[in-house]
Amino acid sequence: MSQKTILIITDGIGFNKSGKFNAFEAAKKPNYEKFFKEIPNSLIKTSGNAVGLPEGQMGNSEVGHMCIGSGRVLYQNLVKISRSFADGSIAENEALKALFKKCKKIHVIGLYSDGGVHSHMEHFDGMCELASKNGCEVFAHAITDGRDVSPNSGINFIKSLEAKFKVATVCGRFYAMDRDRRWERVKEAYDSLVNGANLSSLS
Repeated sequence: MSQKTILIITDGIGFNKSGKFNAFEAAKKPNYEKFFKEIPNSLIKTSGNAVGLPEGQMGNSEVGHMCIGSGRVLYQNLVKISRSFADGSIAENEALKALFKKCKKIHVIGLYSDGGVHSHMEHFDGMCELASKNGCEVFAHAITDGRDVSPNSGINFIKSLEAKFKVATVCGRFYAMDRDRRWERVKEAYDSLVNGANLSSLS
């Protein structure tokens, strides 16, 4: 006999034996409690190597949605890129080799934090180092995070970047990574990167 199955994804719900600081445990949730009590269930790992992320790296909605139903570990871009820097294979990328040969001033732009959701600062640093080793002058354009890491952590990340490379601009992701079609914000970030405007107001 065929039966219908519904896959329901509820972002943000995890399991913790401790009830301390546990909003889900403290919440009134009669339906969930009924499900857990009456329906066979199990727990799955949603972070680290189990979902193709580095060990200890928190999971996120993008990774979870990609892995659900796949039946295997899907190594995320975070891991793939890290491996390419570690084994040196990225240095053999023909497109990058052609770029470094043609352009001697390289602007590296990206989200600069160790959040590991949309980017990782190690990759940013690695690209700057690779361009520098190929005889290019490097200009770093850092987008501060404040969402996947602590809202006040940006200053320390930027200090770390300044100690290694020439920082051209710093802009918050509120402007540079808006995904709600607020083009006026994106324009502010664009103008700072391309036209040298807003050099003291977007971070």
